[in-house]
Amino acid sequence: MDHLRGKAIVASGFHTTRLGEIDFFQNALISIGDDGAILSVHRPGEKGYAEEKEKQAGRLMILPHGSYLLPGFVDLHIHAPQYPQLGSALDVPLEVWLQKYTFPLEARYADAAFARNSYRLLVDDLIANGTTTALYFATIHQQATRILADVCLEAGQRALIGKVVMDNADQCPDYYRDASPDAALRGTQDLIGYIRSHPDNAAGLVKPVVTPRFIPSCTDATLEALGALAKQCNCHVQTHCSESDWEHGYVLERHGLTDTESLDRFGLLGRHTVLAHSNLISAANMDTIRARGSGIAHCPLSNAYFSSAVFPLKAALEKGLHVGLGTDISGGPSGSLFDNMRSAIFVARLLESGVDPNLGPAERSRYSRAWIDFREAFYLATAGGGIALDLPVGQFSKGYQFDAMVIDTALQRGTIRLWDDLDQGENILQKIIYTASKPNIARVWIGGREVSRSPDLKGDL
Repeated sequence: MDHLRGKAIVASGFHTTRLGEIDFFQNALISIGDDGAILSVHRPGEKGYAEEKEKQAGRLMILPHGSYLLPGFVDLHIHAPQYPQLGSALDVPLEVWLQKYTFPLEARYADAAFARNSYRLLVDDLIANGTTTALYFATIHQQATRILADVCLEAGQRALIGKVVMDNADQCPDYYRDASPDAALRGTQDLIGYIRSHPDNAAGLVKPVVTPRFIPSCTDATLEALGALAKQCNCHVQTHCSESDWEHGYVLERHGLTDTESLDRFGLLGRHTVLAHSNLISAANMDTIRARGSGIAHCPLSNAYFSSAVFPLKAALEKGLHVGLGTDISGGPSGSLFDNMRSAIFVARLLESGVDPNLGPAERSRYSRAWIDFREAFYLATAGGGIALDLPVGQFSKGYQFDAMVIDTALQRGTIRLWDDLDQGENILQKIIYTASKPNIARVWIGGREVSRSPDLKGDL
């Protein structure tokens, strides 16, 4: 493995620090500290480039022509225990999917051996697909959730992990729920203590997350207790918000409030909160989310299967909300953020154009300027996700963690085809976003440590 801590890399590639703007750098010299953070970024012709290159002699990796450096992907919504059913059970409504398929599968994680095998496959596959930071829902099980934390630390993945809380007997099956609000709270507290005191987690690579599954699965007493705990422990919070008509309507009927309003009154909205989906939020809800500094995990692929709605992404971005992408394994049938970037572009176009052929172009959609392009999608998958989590990841800037992947466009088993006389600058990134696949990902680093290498890569770069 070629770790880059205390070393430097000369590379061409892409990143973004601002929505809609792509920074294409060529032969940039990126120096990485012993803690995995970027010490400096120098470009040819800039002051200090030659001096830094000479200083790093003997500790310098140079990417070859046809290879491009991208920031590692940030996935804001993953149900880790659902990986075994990825690509199945997609033909039923959300409430049926939960009760008939998903809850029985998640209940199996009472078996520690099953949990370890499943979680190891998931984490390894996500890293190989370029996901360097992952926000995970686990299950109600303390041991299995600790195993997920152990696996992420062993694999070197940056992860935020929550023991799922679900204690509402009206909505959760007898065989799979927390016994009481006290038990739910204790389980979350115990996991927080385990992760923060883990002997292999001194650098905080893995963080605990307060995780009410969603309002239907939790009693009011539990939601109130979790809100107080989140404030006390200064933890991240994750939950679902206004995902589908059923879930959105349930909360309105039970509380007389939208998900956003109800979560806010329980103290569960804050700068470190990530709300999954949020398809049915109103303009007033967006104002509240922005005021609290919370983030949204846009899950375009899974929304097509279970939400019957399209998240108004452009409206949220124009309001200044923090938005990133989520695969929503296994509601979304792909663990690749490349697929979800493509889906985000696709559904935004449909939202603007409308889909009813019986209506004229002017009547098909009430949205104008709803579409995004590859630039915005790339931002969501990288810098946008990092900002939503309030973590220094997702871009190649001083002080940010060197979480990165190498895209090799020349691999025959890959799916990218470039022409030197046609593909220049940003268009190379556009082709990568639209056509890259797992075989094109040659290497992955997290915090400067190499954590994945393609079997097609022979020797060192």
